[in-house]
Amino acid sequence: MLRSLVGSEMCIRDRYGGHALSQRTTIVIMSTKGSVLVLGAGYVAKPLVHYLSSHNFKVIVASRTLEKTESLVKGAAHATSVQADVEKEEDMNKIEDLVKGVDAVVSMLPYVYHVQVAKLAVKHKKHFFTTSYVSDAMKALEKDALDAGIVMINECGVDPGTDHMSAMRVINEVRKNGGHIVSFTSYCGGLPKPSDNNNPFGYKFSWAPRGVLLASKNSAFFLKDGKEEHIPGEVLFDCYQVEEVGDLGKFECYPNRNSTQYIDVYNLKGIKTMIRGTYRNLGWCRTVKKIADLGYLSLDKTSFDKSTYADVLRQRIGAKDTTNLKEGLANYLKLKTDDPIIHAIEWLGLLSDKPVPSKIDTHLDLLCDIMLSKMQYEKGEVDMLVMKHTFIAEYPEKKERQTITSTLIDYGIKDGDSSMSRTVSYPVAIVIRLVLEGKIKGLKGLQIPVIPELYEPILNELETLGIKFVEKWEDPIKY
Repeated sequence: MLRSLVGSEMCIRDRYGGHALSQRTTIVIMSTKGSVLVLGAGYVAKPLVHYLSSHNFKVIVASRTLEKTESLVKGAAHATSVQADVEKEEDMNKIEDLVKGVDAVVSMLPYVYHVQVAKLAVKHKKHFFTTSYVSDAMKALEKDALDAGIVMINECGVDPGTDHMSAMRVINEVRKNGGHIVSFTSYCGGLPKPSDNNNPFGYKFSWAPRGVLLASKNSAFFLKDGKEEHIPGEVLFDCYQVEEVGDLGKFECYPNRNSTQYIDVYNLKGIKTMIRGTYRNLGWCRTVKKIADLGYLSLDKTSFDKSTYADVLRQRIGAKDTTNLKEGLANYLKLKTDDPIIHAIEWLGLLSDKPVPSKIDTHLDLLCDIMLSKMQYEKGEVDMLVMKHTFIAEYPEKKERQTITSTLIDYGIKDGDSSMSRTVSYPVAIVIRLVLEGKIKGLKGLQIPVIPELYEPILNELETLGIKFVEKWEDPIKY
C-alpha cells in the first residue's frame, strides 16, 4: 500500500502542479486507511477536510485556486492540494484521473457541477457525496449507481441534511408510539450571534450575497390547515410571520420554495400543515422587499458608466437630481425619513457619491458588491445557526394530541471555524467515514439521510462535536 500511495502522491505533485511535498511529509501522509477527493475549497470545506484527515483518511482537495486550497489543507496531516478547474475541459481529465485513484468523491462545488462529477464517480465505481439538494439530473443517475454498486448520498449538510435527520428521529419515535404527525413546521437560518448583530440588516455574509438575494425572489408552496398555498416571489416578504426561539427571542420566518415535496420524503400522508422555511432577524423582510421594489434585484444588463450610487438611486426613483435624495427615497417608498428601512439603505451606501465599480453591469451585482463590502464578518465576530422544528402529533387510540419541538442553536468558534461551515460539512464528513469504514452496510444507489441507518450515527457523533438538537415533548392533551 505504501508504495502505491507514494506513487500516486508523486503523480499528483508532478502532473497537476500541487504543492511540492518533502519525502518525510509524503511518508506520513501515506499511513491512511482510505482516500477521498474533495472538489471545491470554498468557505464550508475546511472542517470536512480536517475531520477526514484527523480520522486517518488521505484527502486530496482540488480547486481552481491553488493558493486557497493550500491554505485550507494547512495543518491537516493527511491532506494535499491540487489545482484543477471543473470549468476547463482539459482539467476534467485531471479530475477524472484523481477520481480513479480514490475511494470516494465529495463535491463541495456549486450545485450546477454536481452531476458532472457524479457521472465520473459512477463511471469509476466510487462512492459520491454532496450536501446539496437532489436534482432531477441526479435522480437520473440512480440506476447507474445501483449497477455500479456504489452509494450516492445527497442532502447531507445542515439544510438540507440535519434538518431531515432531526425531523425523522422525532417522526419515527411518534410512529413507534402509535401516533402520526398532523402538522410540521421547520425554519432554519444562519445569522450573526446576537452580540455581533451590529448592522441595520441583522445579517452578515460569509460568501457572495447573490444566492441569498435571489432566493428572496422564489415563490413558496406549502400546505396549511389542509389547504395548498402559493405565495408568488414578488410578495413573499410581505407574508412573513414572527416566531420565538428560546432565549434568543423573536425572528421573522417565511416559507421557502416547495415544502409539499417533503410530505412524500418524510412519508407524512394525511398531514394537514407542512411548512419549511427560513429565519431572519427582525426587519429583514421589510427592508429587502423595499430594496427589491427599487429594482435592485434586477438581472438586466445596465451601464453604470461614470455613475455614483446616488445617481443610480436617483434614476430608480425618477428624481431630477440627487438633492434631497433621502426625502425623495422616503416619498417613493411611502415611508417617513426616519424609518429604519431608510436608515438601512443609507447606511449601506446607496445614497453615497462614491462611483459604482466599472465591473458592475446589473443592479443585483451592484447590490451584492456593496453588501459584501459592508456586511461581512469581522475578525473575532461569530455566527450562529438556528433551526427549530415544531410538530403536532396525534395518537388516535388514546385520543391525544402532543406538541413536540426540536431545536438546534449552534455558535461558531471565535477566530476559528464558523457555525455554518461546521454544521454543513461535519454531517457529510461523518457519513463518508462511516461508509468507507464499512459501518454502513448494504446501502447503494441514491440516498438522503432520512433512514435510521444514516441519521442515528450522524446525529450521535454531531453531539460529541457540540452540535445537538434539543427535543421538548410536551404532555399530551385529550381531543
